[in-house]
Amino acid sequence: MVREEQEPVAMEPFSPISQLFVSPGLYCVIVLTLGFKTRSNPSTIVEGIKNTWVKLPRFSSKVEMKKNEKAVWIPVSVRVEDHVIVPDLDHANIENPDEFIEDYTSNIANTPLDMSRPLWEFHVLNIKTSNAESLCIGKLHHSLGDGMSLMSLLLASSRKISDPEAIPTTTVAKKHVESNDKGWWLVRRFWLMIRIIFTTIIELCKSLLTLCFMRDTKTPLMAKPGDTNTIRPRKVIHRIISFDDVKLVKNAMEMKVNDVLLGMTQAGLSRYLSKKSDENMMVEKENIRLRGTVTVNLRPDTKIEDLTNMMEKGSKCRWGNFLGIVIFPLRVRSEDDPLEYVRKAKTTMDMKKLSMEPLIIYGIIKCIMKIFGEKVTETIVKRIFGHTTLSFSNVMGPKEEISFFDHPMSYVTATALAGPQALIIHFVSYVNKIIINLAVDTTVIPDPHLLCDDLVESLDIIKSAVLEKGLHKMEV
Repeated sequence: MVREEQEPVAMEPFSPISQLFVSPGLYCVIVLTLGFKTRSNPSTIVEGIKNTWVKLPRFSSKVEMKKNEKAVWIPVSVRVEDHVIVPDLDHANIENPDEFIEDYTSNIANTPLDMSRPLWEFHVLNIKTSNAESLCIGKLHHSLGDGMSLMSLLLASSRKISDPEAIPTTTVAKKHVESNDKGWWLVRRFWLMIRIIFTTIIELCKSLLTLCFMRDTKTPLMAKPGDTNTIRPRKVIHRIISFDDVKLVKNAMEMKVNDVLLGMTQAGLSRYLSKKSDENMMVEKENIRLRGTVTVNLRPDTKIEDLTNMMEKGSKCRWGNFLGIVIFPLRVRSEDDPLEYVRKAKTTMDMKKLSMEPLIIYGIIKCIMKIFGEKVTETIVKRIFGHTTLSFSNVMGPKEEISFFDHPMSYVTATALAGPQALIIHFVSYVNKIIINLAVDTTVIPDPHLLCDDLVESLDIIKSAVLEKGLHKMEV
């Protein structure tokens, strides 16, 4: 690396959100799993990282705490081979490769990173599983960037299999066409502003009540009261489902992918908790409170070009941690019509989209950090997470098959391990697949595979209900 190129970024300060992630009380890492269709070549991956990842200042810097307890990035020399780990596996004694990978991934997730060097590492495993011929498991500290930043890095490091010179593409949300009727347009705009202000005030009041005292109902998914320890034994598992099944429900009910995934989550949690109802908890009660913290990307530009250019100087799309938090209520009860879970998810999601809650909360956290410092901010954030049951996020990945440093990919999944919650659910899409990734506190949820089964079965039930009602129309 050229030292002259690193001088301008020497002693780069942390953003407020990244500062929180390096505090001991909110230690947060992202575990990324890439499944390949071919056997891995570690030397090719090392060379690829040398030419891309380490050119980013944060991937070639370590964290140093100043006397005022503020963290800064300090550029250091990086030997990529020290960060790319190729374990010596005893293949003869691996009876169940899928279970072995789950244990290996969980062990990585539960092992703290060495804070004296750049905060990332990659494990290359040439072991065949049900869904891949080999795997690459990455562990990155969340201070390096949020999910959108790291997805941009993955996309920039990949190429289409159909066109090795072209960058991947992702699904782009369709924009509504405004009416040419200026009179009604002004009326609609005014009414929309009123709804946004009113909804934002209500949601901020709910967040304040959550911060003060409003805690979720005690269920078999809820972490123990007062347990704010973020370093906890977590089991990380994933399951692959068909994206076409999700699209079938989405198109039939004229909704978004997020609506279907949230509806499926509500149905799956209801199924799981109904099986645990004998454990001093009545799921059928209408007053049960179960909520999730949903991370929201606050960047206005999320097109593929913006993502891949995010690493360039002067890019309009911000690199780092630029995300807000939404507290999302989940409907957990038995429904005679399975489609009701999706309808309720859409109703709640439409209301949340009107709210400026995530942007305002982001601004409040920044102000509190500057005025009162890290300790107060950390206490507030941990209290919000501690009063809710789970974390939830969804990241849209490439819609075409891609190769990562000349390795054709079979799937990609990731999870962010943070907070005192016992359950973290992440959805990542790749071509015609959606990967469900669960990270659970095994002292609270000892049977994560059963929970994952309930999520998958719930989608099947919702899909069957769509077909039975004749809502699905064949696409020509």
